[in-house]
Amino acid sequence: MLLLLLLAGLVNGEVGESAHDPSSRVQPGQVPQALLDGGPIVDPAHPATAGAQIPDRHVVVTFDDGPSVWTEEILDILAARGVKATFFLIGARAADRPDLVKRMYAEGHDVGVHTFTHANLANVSTWRFQMELDQTQLAIAGAIGQTTNLLRLPYSSRPAAIVPSDWHAMQNAQNYRVVYADLDTNDWAKPGVSAIIQAGLPKGKQGAVVMLHDGGGDRSQTVAALNELITELQQRGYTFDTVGSAVKAPPWHPATTLQRLQGRMLDAAVRVANLVVWIIKLALAILAGLAVLRTVLQVLLAKRHSRQPVPVSRARRARLPDVSVIVPAYNEQRGIAACVRSLAATDYPNLDIIVVDDGSTDDTAAIVAGLALPNVRLLRQPNAGKPAALNNGIRRAQHDIFVLVDGDTVFEPDALRALVAPFAQEEVGAVAGNTKVGNRRGMLGRWQHIEYVMGLNLDRRMFDVLQCMPTVPGAIGAFRREALEDVSGVKEDTLAEDTDLTMAICRAEWRVVYAADACAWTEVPATIGQLWQQRYRWSFGTMQAMWKHRGAIGQSGAAGKLGRRGLPYLLAFQVLFPLLAPVVDLAALYALVVSSAPASLLYIWLGFLALQLLSAVYAFRLDGERLRPLWSLPLQQVVYRQLLYLVVIQSIASALYGLRLRWHAMRRTGQLDAVPARRVSEPYPGVRYPRRPAGTRR
Repeated sequence: MLLLLLLAGLVNGEVGESAHDPSSRVQPGQVPQALLDGGPIVDPAHPATAGAQIPDRHVVVTFDDGPSVWTEEILDILAARGVKATFFLIGARAADRPDLVKRMYAEGHDVGVHTFTHANLANVSTWRFQMELDQTQLAIAGAIGQTTNLLRLPYSSRPAAIVPSDWHAMQNAQNYRVVYADLDTNDWAKPGVSAIIQAGLPKGKQGAVVMLHDGGGDRSQTVAALNELITELQQRGYTFDTVGSAVKAPPWHPATTLQRLQGRMLDAAVRVANLVVWIIKLALAILAGLAVLRTVLQVLLAKRHSRQPVPVSRARRARLPDVSVIVPAYNEQRGIAACVRSLAATDYPNLDIIVVDDGSTDDTAAIVAGLALPNVRLLRQPNAGKPAALNNGIRRAQHDIFVLVDGDTVFEPDALRALVAPFAQEEVGAVAGNTKVGNRRGMLGRWQHIEYVMGLNLDRRMFDVLQCMPTVPGAIGAFRREALEDVSGVKEDTLAEDTDLTMAICRAEWRVVYAADACAWTEVPATIGQLWQQRYRWSFGTMQAMWKHRGAIGQSGAAGKLGRRGLPYLLAFQVLFPLLAPVVDLAALYALVVSSAPASLLYIWLGFLALQLLSAVYAFRLDGERLRPLWSLPLQQVVYRQLLYLVVIQSIASALYGLRLRWHAMRRTGQLDAVPARRVSEPYPGVRYPRRPAGTRR
């Protein structure tokens, strides 16, 4: 893509009255006086000979910098008036519009070379000089099977204006006739139709080469002036020639088979490059639309979620049901004590805590047994995976409301009350809690903290309002026994068992809600490698679940809301968005390096960053978090975001190849430095329990 962008940069470079520097470096040597005093058609092979003059009452109309969107209108006017002209082509434009080159040739017009990229040939190296001419010849050969010996140097005008550097460039073009102009209309400056006409009229009966432009910008004035200019010249008795007919020497030479083949390949490459640029522009528009739409939806619906009344009365909330907490654990010795003790220390009555040791090879089971807490049971099983451990705990549970908890999670004292309260509504089958990052001291942890607050939790508020919650997080989620029985428990055929389970519950016509006040602290990956493995599993598993539950699109009720709201959102922002974003980022970086106006791109990027920052500030305020970590948001957008996009791309590639990923267990550190401390009697050093900061919104 980068190579195609480079080619497109050449093809779509600014031409004519562009920002290219038209100045010529001073070259040694003296311009022959004969050229300065002679006519506009110069033969560099005979420098002592004056340029050929156009006979009296004859005029050669020439057009530079095309073909473009204006060329077709100009050709229509010339055909209607029976006038032949000479077109000096930009090779990149000719390769993109070979149809117009074919029409020029078929209708009897002459075609000349005007370089491939409108480079000032007096300023370029020898290899670039030859490339500019040869590639343009190939573009012409690919279109009409001919080459030409006509050349007009960019930024040239009348013979009298030739300077030593231009003469030096002209000497390198020995096989061409170099064509200057007697009358330069300066139509590129858009001086007005009448001014263009007056500048294109020869004095008396003199013959002339008239310079106009059919590309390089807005040529509407040129098109409007052309018809009247032809009329005025005809009324004065002028005959219209091409350069070839004026000097009695046709410019054409048959192209070789190799030149034709190379020309067609060049045409194809240029078209592909232009297609890539068009796709990138489309991707940028789609990406910008998606980003703005997502931010607006998140903020508006999160605001609505925070203001909606509590659907359950205080009296019903006080009648809390008995709860069984199930903690699947595999090699969780660093964090299992903090997890279990935080659960046992909650203010929730009638609590049954089950820790299912899934064949751990460390001291996980011994640590749990050593806690000797009265409401904690330890189940041991051979290693069978997290879904099997959860199902085992569910079968052995005493109560009908289950809270499923990861072994690295630390609960706030009132989290269980907030998490279970929505079950007072009979239609609620599952409740998602508010997961907070516990280890956010390093840059990677800080970035994940921002992502959790402004991404995951804002999304859950939005999904709750739209009634299409796709995921109850494994760190803190509650389920009704009846809902789990309706979907036959936790399945193991996807890598995102929490997303698969939640979607299945939605399709079973249960409502899934979000309890923002049910806060639990979890340990996130501390290294890039662990983060990559975790997000690879999340991304791949989410796509598996989306494909598995695609039938929800055609269902009604709660399942239909998931299918027509939740799944399209996941497809847009977890699949398409990550696919498009790196392409656009690369194009933006390229544009900043080669563009003549990088400031505008910088403003666009800063605008998106400001939008993200405002969204993040609102999300942090809504979640009762301090704003200090947001200083790292710009770096997160540049570095962390790209990493997550690459993870999604690899996941999509794995899905297309049909690869089956295995579960990657994260290596725990047990460091939850962000958890507010509330010390209790603790048999293991470093175990702390959270306390919500004063003034936090409930």
